[in-house]
Amino acid sequence: MNTKSNSIRKKTFIYLLSYSAIILLLLWLFQIVFLKIFFERYQYNKIIEVASKISENNLENLEEEIYNNDMCAEVYYGDKIYGYNTQNKDCILNSNNTKIINAKNKIITGTSKKSLIKIIDPRYDSKSIIYGLKLNDNIYIILNTKLEDVNSTTNVLSGQLIYITFIVIILSGIMSILVSDMLNKPILKITSKAKEMAKGNYEPDEEVYNIKELDELTTTLNYAKSEIKNTDELRKDLMANVSHDLKTPLTMIKAYAEMARDINYNDKDKRNENLSIIIQEADRLNILVNDILNLSKLENNKEELTLEDYELVEEVKSILNRYQIIKETENYKLILNAPEIAVVHADKNKINQVLYNLINNAINYTGEDLTVKINITENRNNYLVEVIDSGKGIDRKDIKQIWTKYYKDEKNHKRNVVGTGLGLSIVQNILVKHNFKYGVESTKNKGTKFYFYISKSKKL
Repeated sequence: MNTKSNSIRKKTFIYLLSYSAIILLLLWLFQIVFLKIFFERYQYNKIIEVASKISENNLENLEEEIYNNDMCAEVYYGDKIYGYNTQNKDCILNSNNTKIINAKNKIITGTSKKSLIKIIDPRYDSKSIIYGLKLNDNIYIILNTKLEDVNSTTNVLSGQLIYITFIVIILSGIMSILVSDMLNKPILKITSKAKEMAKGNYEPDEEVYNIKELDELTTTLNYAKSEIKNTDELRKDLMANVSHDLKTPLTMIKAYAEMARDINYNDKDKRNENLSIIIQEADRLNILVNDILNLSKLENNKEELTLEDYELVEEVKSILNRYQIIKETENYKLILNAPEIAVVHADKNKINQVLYNLINNAINYTGEDLTVKINITENRNNYLVEVIDSGKGIDRKDIKQIWTKYYKDEKNHKRNVVGTGLGLSIVQNILVKHNFKYGVESTKNKGTKFYFYISKSKKL
């Protein structure tokens, strides 16, 4: 990999110089090369136009047209020849040069009524045009106009273009310095801000550069700073929460394991109690680790969805069966309102995880009636799934935070159950990955409703 890179100033100079070189090349081509071509084309059209006017007026305006257009002419009227000349130099038609005579004869004896010949005047080494026009079998007109030598003009232009070339090169250098400085200074500032961001300084750049691209870059950088700042804060919270959540069950496992070790072997009840707590804390630790791994996979798109058609209601019933113990021992009521069949198209395992987390959350925060409702209603292209508790609700200011990692409303928490604070964040990531609409509605002292839409089977 080539690590060398050109500076903005150098690149700007190269670009400006290249652009200037193209412009200069075009100037040279049009002013030096094409000028002669354009001039000859103009003279061709002019002599043809004059001949046409003379022909239309049957020679009546011959002298006038010859004079006005600085031409010379010969009119062959039977055996007679009439000459007309308004040019400063001798007319080429008067020359006895063999080439000139042959050109005139070619016109007179030609089968065509019109003939156009470009010829070099041997006397003055200048280009001329001879145009012959046959009016009838008795009358011929031969016109001649000089192709004014444009060499002098092109020489002047060449000299001017040389000076222009040097001036353009100098201006390109000056412009490259000015433009590069105009771009380089704000870019260096932005680069400096980026380096500061790498060191942990996330203060936004308020400077306006009045250059659209640089201002957009600044806006993007400020957005990146904000996101990185939030990520950094989440990382710190993650480390704090994970370390705390890992430390607590590990401490309890160790403590109760030591107690189980030191207990008299005859005290089986106490020993079994300690072992049960160890198992519960191990389960809690396992759930936390699994939640962290699941969330990490979801956030980093390392886990693809396996979409399939399946029956949703049966899956919900299966999930509710997991709570049979708390229904029997703690009198919780889990009420399902759903159609008999609801065939959906989604990742079954992931949606089951969503349902489990939402139901578990509702159980933790429901009211004194210990009631959780799960409603499934059919819409046109999907099913609406609602998980409703009867708890104290969520403060309006906390609504947005509930999807945040490790958010827990400890004051409204009703049960001392296993929880990691990652459940709702996992729910959000799964539903976003499915592109399913979701949300939460909460009324103070009345309860909270979590909901999401799930697509119907495409085969229905």
